[in-house]
Amino acid sequence: MRVHANAPLTIEGRRRLVELILGGLSVREAARVRGVSPATAHRWITRWTAASEDQRRSLSCFTDRSSRPHHQPRRSDPDLEARILEARARTNLGPARLAHIVGAPPSTIWKVLKRHGRSRGACAPRPITKRYEWAEAGALIHIDTAKLARFDTPGHRTRGRTARTARTEGLGFSVIHVAIDDHSRYAYIEQHTDEKGETCARFLQRALIHFTDLGMKPAEAVMTDNARNYRSSNAFQEILRAAGAKHILTPPYTPRVNGKAERFIQTMKREWAYAHEWPSSRARTRALGSWLRTYNRRRLHSGIGNRPPISRVHNVCE
Repeated sequence: MRVHANAPLTIEGRRRLVELILGGLSVREAARVRGVSPATAHRWITRWTAASEDQRRSLSCFTDRSSRPHHQPRRSDPDLEARILEARARTNLGPARLAHIVGAPPSTIWKVLKRHGRSRGACAPRPITKRYEWAEAGALIHIDTAKLARFDTPGHRTRGRTARTARTEGLGFSVIHVAIDDHSRYAYIEQHTDEKGETCARFLQRALIHFTDLGMKPAEAVMTDNARNYRSSNAFQEILRAAGAKHILTPPYTPRVNGKAERFIQTMKREWAYAHEWPSSRARTRALGSWLRTYNRRRLHSGIGNRPPISRVHNVCE
């Protein structure tokens, strides 16, 4: 049965209130006993008296009625509402832009759109998500980078907007180079001061060696975005040729194709970089290795059945 969330009495409480009044108590006395106002007691005894036998038997006379008014004299004219909805469908413009088209105030247009469930503009259909996973650990490696500002005084990033501003002037950025195995989600990370082609090449070389030493098969492909430090770097391409790995470039403006690396960077920032108020970026850097070991060997990953990434690496070399 329909009962208002803030109602002082339940359906059973209303029935007992009416029983007190029918038993001989006055409306005021019954209201005092049940802890409600006399007006509330008067409302329920009146509805009980006017109800039919079926309504009394089912107690439907004690349900709350809608507070929507029966008559709205100031509601917009139906013809105006039809023009607003038609203009919205044809142009997808907001209330301020529609005002000069239909000749109504933006506030009126917004109310009409809200009433008809059209206050949100039409969005383009979301692209179909194609999930993929290579069958063997080490076969496909995702590469990406993330920048984090260096600081020697913590700021509002982890302490709220009212905290002091971090001191970062002249300290530059740290570039986190990330390599993720597609099958196991096992991660390899290095922190550098730049993301030049030579730096990316040496990082890739060490990452491939690390994955092979761990027991993974040699990489068949490496996926990156279209940044020049990957696409046009002779040093990076030389490492790929030496490893016999194909270079897969993601389509322009579609980072979701390299989503495993993108998602790992989000997790890394949330659980490591921004998880604590670090006294300085140096202290943050010292904690990176510990967090990475936890991520690879203990943290459960929902994308692989709530298991740690190391559990998907066969023949782990210990």
